[in-house]
Amino acid sequence: MSKKIIFFGTPVFAVKCLEKIVEEEFNIVAVVTAPDRPAGRGRQIKTSAVKQFAIAQNLPVLQPTNLKDPEFIEQLNALEPDLMVVVAFRMLPKKVWSIPPLGTFNLHASLLPDYRGAAPINWAIINQEKHSGVTTFFINEEIDTGAILLQEKVEIEEKDTAGSLHDKLAEKGSALICKTIKGIFEECISPQKQETKGTEKAAPKLNKENIFIDWDQSLETIEAKIKGLSPYPGARFNWIEDDKTAVIKIFEAEIVKENHQFEPKQVIIEDKTIRIAHPTGFLNCKILQFPNKKRMSIVDLLNGSTFSKKVEVS
Repeated sequence: MSKKIIFFGTPVFAVKCLEKIVEEEFNIVAVVTAPDRPAGRGRQIKTSAVKQFAIAQNLPVLQPTNLKDPEFIEQLNALEPDLMVVVAFRMLPKKVWSIPPLGTFNLHASLLPDYRGAAPINWAIINQEKHSGVTTFFINEEIDTGAILLQEKVEIEEKDTAGSLHDKLAEKGSALICKTIKGIFEECISPQKQETKGTEKAAPKLNKENIFIDWDQSLETIEAKIKGLSPYPGARFNWIEDDKTAVIKIFEAEIVKENHQFEPKQVIIEDKTIRIAHPTGFLNCKILQFPNKKRMSIVDLLNGSTFSKKVEVS
């Protein structure tokens, strides 16, 4: 009888991996995902992307609110998994990850030990890295520190955003997961301890502070932050007009290097463009989202809105 796998995952990134495991015909005995939650303005109950896929594939779904709940632990034990696979899920307690005899491994969207943390895809773009990758590793007591199983490198191109890198890594990661499962089952992978040098970069959770643009930084650094936070959650800045301040999201922009006489942080709105002055040129905005509005191209925004002559950012 084929070895049994329990899969843990919640967002779209995890779906690609689960899809590939199903395609390779591994024996998935259960899928664990986040509980259904109200979302959006209407607070309608939303199910996770993984749950939707699992149901479509007739896979049993478990949605514990508490991962240490004895009833949930009992359910897992009763399934007698040989291996557990985790992709984009919350931290598992030892009571859970120590259940399967072949261990529990995770897929992380970076080349560990670099970019340990919650947002490796975003920070790789924000920090203007030339490459990223995916790593499978055994889970232990500390986050993202377990023994490495396999790694695969992915180039980051000039045009990449967090969204496009996410898709590349999901594709590469799904294949790596299947390769890892086979390797564990066939006992032909030697786990390697993570060696740190003290120069590794971190990938902290995105928050209200670290998604704001610092206009004193270089245009290249500002553009990288915009790409690294697009399409979600969107880089933010303050739009100051007629002594009123609004928080704006920016999803796409381009750098224009040229000499000019404008004050830094001044907004120039002309010829169907919105440009923000910088000591070394301009940031030409392409897609913005104003409060309580949908994201819009600058042409569409200027067709339906009027602005004061004096606007600046902070």
